[in-house]
Amino acid sequence: MQLRITIINNNTPMKFPMIRQAYFRWLMTLLLTISALISGSSYAVDTTELKAKQIWQLLDYVAVDYGGAVANGTVLKASEYAEMEEFVAAAERQLGEMPDQDDRGILLQQAIALRAAVAAKTDPVSVAKLARALSNAVQKTYPFPVAPTAMPVLTKGGQLFQAQCSACHGLQGRGDGQLAASLNPKPTALADHERARERSLFALHQIISSGVQGTAMRGFGNLSDEDRWALAFFVGTLPYSQRDKDEGAKLWQTNKPVHATITSLETLTQTSEHILADKLDEPSAKALIAFLRSNPSVLSANSSKGTAIAKAKLNESVAALLAGDRAGATKLALSAYLDGFEPVEPALATRNRPLFEKIEAAMVSYRALIANGTPADVQTAQQRLHSLLDEADKALAPSDNDAFAAFIGALTILLREGLEALLVVVAMLAFLKKAERQDVVAYVHAGWIAALTAGGITWVVATYLVGVSGASRELTEGFSSLFAAVVLLGVGMWMHQKSVAGRWQVYLKEKLSSALNKRTAWFLFSLAFVAVYREVFETVLFFAALWTEGNGWPLLAGLGTGIGILALLAIVLLRTSTRLPIGQFFAASSLLVAVLAVILAGKGIAGLQEAGLIHTSPIAIPRIDLLGVYPSWQTLSVQFAVLLVVVVAFTINLRASRQMTEQQS
Repeated sequence: MQLRITIINNNTPMKFPMIRQAYFRWLMTLLLTISALISGSSYAVDTTELKAKQIWQLLDYVAVDYGGAVANGTVLKASEYAEMEEFVAAAERQLGEMPDQDDRGILLQQAIALRAAVAAKTDPVSVAKLARALSNAVQKTYPFPVAPTAMPVLTKGGQLFQAQCSACHGLQGRGDGQLAASLNPKPTALADHERARERSLFALHQIISSGVQGTAMRGFGNLSDEDRWALAFFVGTLPYSQRDKDEGAKLWQTNKPVHATITSLETLTQTSEHILADKLDEPSAKALIAFLRSNPSVLSANSSKGTAIAKAKLNESVAALLAGDRAGATKLALSAYLDGFEPVEPALATRNRPLFEKIEAAMVSYRALIANGTPADVQTAQQRLHSLLDEADKALAPSDNDAFAAFIGALTILLREGLEALLVVVAMLAFLKKAERQDVVAYVHAGWIAALTAGGITWVVATYLVGVSGASRELTEGFSSLFAAVVLLGVGMWMHQKSVAGRWQVYLKEKLSSALNKRTAWFLFSLAFVAVYREVFETVLFFAALWTEGNGWPLLAGLGTGIGILALLAIVLLRTSTRLPIGQFFAASSLLVAVLAVILAGKGIAGLQEAGLIHTSPIAIPRIDLLGVYPSWQTLSVQFAVLLVVVVAFTINLRASRQMTEQQS
């Protein structure tokens, strides 16, 4: 057996023996194998995504077109009914070929139920509901992008339509183009409102991308995804008149609650007029869809800027991972959280705390998957985060309760951040008052006043001069928390030592005056400054993120109320501490300071984790911000270590005290 190859610039055939043929095949196999290894993971992801989109498109056809094939249990058109049977069977078959997932069995059961409903000629409304439910479930189980990554340009879509589509569909999309008469079946009348009200923009994008089998509608995969989305948006406006768009614009401007029905591009691309009519009345749904499809850019102002940044960074991180850049993907994932989601945390926690906790946990899990997971797992996690962020957009959408939410958000932020700093400062002031060292009290007051002044400067800088990145914010908070924790740990052990066996009396009589020198006074100034500034730093950045047009007074009211509560609490604590016997004061203060050290240690490690400096290993426990408890092994380990140091030190102090007592007796 020989392999015959003809060389182009030589008419004489060259013959290679079988061994060279085998070598040639081996070489080709090797090259193909290397190519497969290089692109294997992304190819598998792309194949799964492509199949999931095809299944979704089949189901969308059934949901939209079944009503033209069956009515009142009777087949209206045999060819269309046969097509419906073929589509549901194909969807069921392709689902069986998809990669195994936890929900795939449920999807197959839904597909069987849909096929049975079509076979029984069930009414169109019920079949459409079954098809929509299954298509949504497919998208969740096998996630794929359902919206453009950038705002579509409708003028570009119009140009593409005239160049690529008007010959068949007509200049106005009425199905009357120059080639329409020669086509069978006829081109779809895209301007027909009755049919178009059932179809979403994502469905149009899918048709434009893949075409329609059995028709002259070919896929336009040669166009960029950006161009295909622009074309889909333009086609989506054809069934609507200028009057519809004007009424939609008026509705959008005067009726703020409708903003909650469509909060982002993702929501808009998946929402048909028919689906929106279930939430609004028919005329309002028609007008709103007409306006938003023509002016999608208004959604960028309606949706949270933070969640929009988070979504964009998540998209970029997936692209970086598929390109083989895990380090870059990790940085972008961190930016999605720090620069996108974290600034809206306070507002979201006020409106929907369970959702806030879900998103935060999902962000941690996403970063872990980038480090150790497959591209398919990362894409699944990204799509889940997109869905959660869409829910966040809805929760953050303007509502009648905005003023109350702003007030509560400002109040809770100030109380949460200010309480720890207050306790540190009050403990120092109470100690100095007990020691009758009023000359050093001024240094503590100077420390917290300087911290507040620095916080004001930080607000001006962050708002008007430069942007403080999320990583810089977390690093500042993390290191300052750890510094304060180490100092408080030492102070707590020292105070406990002086509280046992009357040592405080000896200390006050012999050493206090010399110990509290200028060097120690400046140290107390530094501790007061760091303890307060770390809380002020986070608070002012949160307030800057919460501050929007129309909610200024509620925020200021929350701020004022919080300051009043903290001031009242400071007075109560100072008066209570002065009434305690000095031995009990030292004991209580040492315990309080040790607890604060444990709390700040947890917060410090959490801050460094969020900045990406320390790895995060999630653990299934609740998050308790007030106690510095975060669901990761690293934060808990450090807190346990600090607690262990406290317990050992306190135990040593107590044993020494007992020995001293025994010697004296």
